[in-house]
Amino acid sequence: MSRVLLTGGSGFIAAHTLDVLLEHGHSVVTTVRSQEKADKIKEAHPNVGKDKLDFAIVEDIAQPDAFEKAVVSDPPFEIVLHTASPFHFNVTDVQKELLDPAVIGTTGILKSIKKHAPTVKRVVITSSFAAILSPKTGFAKGVTYSEENWNDITTEEALQNPQNGYRASKTFAERAAWDFVEKEKPNFQLSTINPPLVFGPIVHYLNSLDGLNTSNQRVRDIIQGKSKAGIPATGVYIWVDVRDVALAHVKAFEAPNAGNKRFFVTEGGHFNNRLIVDIIRKNFPEYESQLPSPDVKGGEYPADGVFTANNKQSIEVLGLKYRKFEDTIVDTVKSLQNVGA
Repeated sequence: MSRVLLTGGSGFIAAHTLDVLLEHGHSVVTTVRSQEKADKIKEAHPNVGKDKLDFAIVEDIAQPDAFEKAVVSDPPFEIVLHTASPFHFNVTDVQKELLDPAVIGTTGILKSIKKHAPTVKRVVITSSFAAILSPKTGFAKGVTYSEENWNDITTEEALQNPQNGYRASKTFAERAAWDFVEKEKPNFQLSTINPPLVFGPIVHYLNSLDGLNTSNQRVRDIIQGKSKAGIPATGVYIWVDVRDVALAHVKAFEAPNAGNKRFFVTEGGHFNNRLIVDIIRKNFPEYESQLPSPDVKGGEYPADGVFTANNKQSIEVLGLKYRKFEDTIVDTVKSLQNVGA
């Protein structure tokens, strides 16, 4: 079993990753922004001792030395899972609120590991399909995306709007990580996890539906009747269950041959928002009055089809067996019901 540092422990993906780490018997220190967040996570794991779950307060990951103390542990860390990164479109300054925190947070922790934690052998970073998807190539039928692809967005394009800024932040941060490993040649190997839209059950210590991760917000909005007049456009037509993403993070250091690889973690099939409505109608008749009627327009696939996602490496190297979309949406709705949806 390994001693693991997990950053951003109260995040959607990190919370599920913590569950997998503990299930697999690893000893975890997770970073949080406040003692209050640490207390909430601890309350959710009342039978786990401090030797298996402890906390480090990192208030601002955008500071270059933010992780200087967090990477030091007794016993020392062997693994670091870096999931902490900004993700929201409610920004006024793309450079300061998205690009800088993502890049500085990523390179900062790598520098701190090299300097203060020489026992670390594998670092796993949460990246995104946003770092793979090329806006210039787009979503057209006939296009296939895999780990070989990189988003070719420029800094100038990134600053145009928050959505571009988010995609660029994931791209620039991941590129900075690979550049660091190539130039600095640290003791550790690097792996990155690149999921698209992430659905799935929320953790039960989420404060409210207002703090919901971005992908699950569309499920919340549908069951709250916000799509009755028209189903919104889907956007990206590929997805993954958060529990599969969490397992991928753990397998990325447990699997000996997963080092120095990117992993495009996606179920491999497609979905659209109309399918979400259909699944909710089938499984939750109590929401019928909140759902758009079958003749309401919107949420379909483009008439000329969509791109293909190649998830072969995640299956062959990490051994992932992906959940099906209907099961994911059903579990998501049930978890939203538990917090008052």
